[in-house]
Amino acid sequence: MEILKVSSKSAPNSVAGAVAGVIREEGSVELQAVGAGAANQAIKAIAIARGYLAPSGIDIVCIPAFASVVIGDEERTAIKLIVEPR
Repeated sequence: MEILKVSSKSAPNSVAGAVAGVIREEGSVELQAVGAGAANQAIKAIAIARGYLAPSGIDIVCIPAFASVVIGDEERTAIKLIVEPR
């Protein structure tokens, strides 16, 4: 499953386009976000991607979870959002 890393500076429309593209190609995608700002951008991107995919008859769902990621020799907790068709 492809992993897209989202930061607080990520443009939601760009992430949404990437999500829609990966969903069409592979069927599911995982977004990882560390911090409140990044999680906010990821959620917005999923909502926008849903609008991109709806005309094609694809309805997506999001499954939230936690993940541990290493950033600069430091272990952090990330929000993992698995996005797949309903």
